[in-house]
Amino acid sequence: MLNFNIRGENIEVTPAIREYVENKIEKVERYFSDDINANANVNLKVYNDKQTKVEVTIPMKNLTLRAEERHDDMYAAIDLIVDKLERQIRKHKTKVNRKFREGAGVYFANITQSGIPVTEEEYSVVRTKQFDLKPMDQEEAILQMNMLGHDFYIFTDAESDSTNIVYKRKDGKYGLIETN
Repeated sequence: MLNFNIRGENIEVTPAIREYVENKIEKVERYFSDDINANANVNLKVYNDKQTKVEVTIPMKNLTLRAEERHDDMYAAIDLIVDKLERQIRKHKTKVNRKFREGAGVYFANITQSGIPVTEEEYSVVRTKQFDLKPMDQEEAILQMNMLGHDFYIFTDAESDSTNIVYKRKDGKYGLIETN
């Protein structure tokens, strides 16, 4: 059973909105053979340009489902979120069932029983690269990433001597992942 935590930023979460969100997102429960006991965290945001952003995070024991969508129509964004969550579950189910056939794992309900075909996706490495991590600061790493035309760049931080990653976000800004 999913427990819902629905928050609204710049929007009041009316009973109609709450009911729509719960009815749509509860559909993901059919993919699990056991009753899931998880919290679905839903954030609804409305911006000045009347665009809405819907974020859903469902942390579970062996899997965290997360999706976000921006759209002019909040209800359409919720529908798109459900599609993304279902794709994530199908992808995870394929991986888990493959491991289950090979030995141990958690069993998911067969998706084909609910009318959605299972597609086997192969996860294979098609190319391997090796390189030395040069000590640098995050600004230099961003410059290197942009010069290479990549969306991320791994480097050794000159001050902390730890391996870090800079990446380009969807909004065009940069993010930093620091390791311990």
